[in-house]
Amino acid sequence: MVEPVKCQAGKNASTIMYPDLPSSVALVPHCPELPVPTLPERKQPSSEEEVDVEHPDYNFRGAAGQFGNNVATATTVIQQQLPLLTTASSPPPYKGSGSLHILPPMIVPPLSPNPGQTLDPNWQAAKATVRERNAAMFNNELMSDVQFIVGPKGSTQRIPAHKYILATGSSVFFAMFYGGLAEDKREIEIPDVEPAAFLTLLRYLYYDDISLEADTVLATLYAAKKYLVPHLARACVSYLETSLTAKNACVLLSQSQLFEEPDLMQRCWEVIDAQAELAVTSEGFGDIDYNTLETILSRETLNVKETILFQAVMNWATAECLRRDIEPISENKRKVLGKALYLIRIPGMALEEFANGPAQSRILTLQETTDIFLHFTASNKPILDFPTCPRIGLKSQICHRFQSSAYRSNQWRYRGRCDSIQFCVDKRIFIVGFGLYGSSNGASDYTVKIELKRMGKVLAENDTKFFSDGSSNTFHVYFQHPIQIESDTFYTASAILDGAELSYFGQEGLSEVTVGNVTFQFQCSSDSTNGTGVQGGQIPELIFYGTSTHS
Repeated sequence: MVEPVKCQAGKNASTIMYPDLPSSVALVPHCPELPVPTLPERKQPSSEEEVDVEHPDYNFRGAAGQFGNNVATATTVIQQQLPLLTTASSPPPYKGSGSLHILPPMIVPPLSPNPGQTLDPNWQAAKATVRERNAAMFNNELMSDVQFIVGPKGSTQRIPAHKYILATGSSVFFAMFYGGLAEDKREIEIPDVEPAAFLTLLRYLYYDDISLEADTVLATLYAAKKYLVPHLARACVSYLETSLTAKNACVLLSQSQLFEEPDLMQRCWEVIDAQAELAVTSEGFGDIDYNTLETILSRETLNVKETILFQAVMNWATAECLRRDIEPISENKRKVLGKALYLIRIPGMALEEFANGPAQSRILTLQETTDIFLHFTASNKPILDFPTCPRIGLKSQICHRFQSSAYRSNQWRYRGRCDSIQFCVDKRIFIVGFGLYGSSNGASDYTVKIELKRMGKVLAENDTKFFSDGSSNTFHVYFQHPIQIESDTFYTASAILDGAELSYFGQEGLSEVTVGNVTFQFQCSSDSTNGTGVQGGQIPELIFYGTSTHS
């Protein structure tokens, strides 16, 4: 893959940039019935010659320029960070609305030696369904009446097609071929669509096959949006939502805004809000456009320390300087940041954090540095250009699974044994930590290892401490970062405590608990070796962020 295009993204993007994306679509197997011809080389026109371009983009204007600037970078991040949801034998499930059914890939016959001839005059008899017969026509010269020259100059691909099939699946193609402004052209150039993505689009239009991969899904979404094929677009969005993580959330947020996909945008915000530190410190954060940077910095609900956010913004400024081919010195960083610099809530830092960070970064003027120091120390505070109030962040919620607690002289004891419980939820949430019982025999210090697993795989763990004051209150312990929990999947919460031998324990446990709009279900875990179960034991609380808390 070539390096991402080095240019300004967002509103200031140039009209069209054509990224050189890798193609994941291999040539289909050949069939002896229809041998493949050797197509003649197409003469490339000189700079003085007139070049026929694609018919005007019916019903589609606006995103081409921004897409060209952003998709190469976005695709790089997606390819590196999204797990592939497909295998060579089966496409990913489509989870969108509608009646579309994803069918398994078919062996597609190759091109015929002549658009009007075939070695087997009765080849149709071997195709039992319309889908099979249409699949035989996919990327096939036989009876084709239009040729697409797809991709940027220097890496184009000639793709034969059949107007009738395309027009029945896309109103844009219908207008192009049969509308009032239709032009009877044999060849149509499409320089702004990646060949692999265009083939994915045609494969769906011909025989309802959707095979998405990480390195082409954004380009395919662009093609589906351009030619108004909503079912394929929804499949692309579903793929991206399923594969969304903190590491690619910022890049996908930028793309969801470009493609006007509000559901994907909301999912991105949920991840960015809850896992803000992971999101802004990811490599993808440095690749977002300026407008997305401003939007993130304006976010009130980010769960991140302002010092970490400040350093992430400095890293973005360095990357932007390199994109503009200018030296990443402090003066240039400030220039590319512009007004976004004043969205960082520097006065919301602790004095020591400011002194060791922004004050020595050389990104601030001497007057700004002096005024912020006075803001921290003086009773008569100067007026600042920076927001002075810390971010609100997200409000955590607590699921209580016991109705009462108790203690007895011979339990609850800890000798390196594990207390564990399984749970699932009906909506996506982010687990922040657990509430635990403490000593029933006076104040005591505890060390604890908490762990969260899914199907035996450890998703997060943390060794920490807490102080128990001897009461029946619960004491909260946290993971380093919130963990995303998907709906309708069982997870295992575990804790191994070391401290006072006797502690409180829960009783009258509930197998189902509803908190806000999230319903938890609990069941016993085979990992529990210290007696904890649904009816009683440890881990009385799960601390989490729910989607209802996100703005």
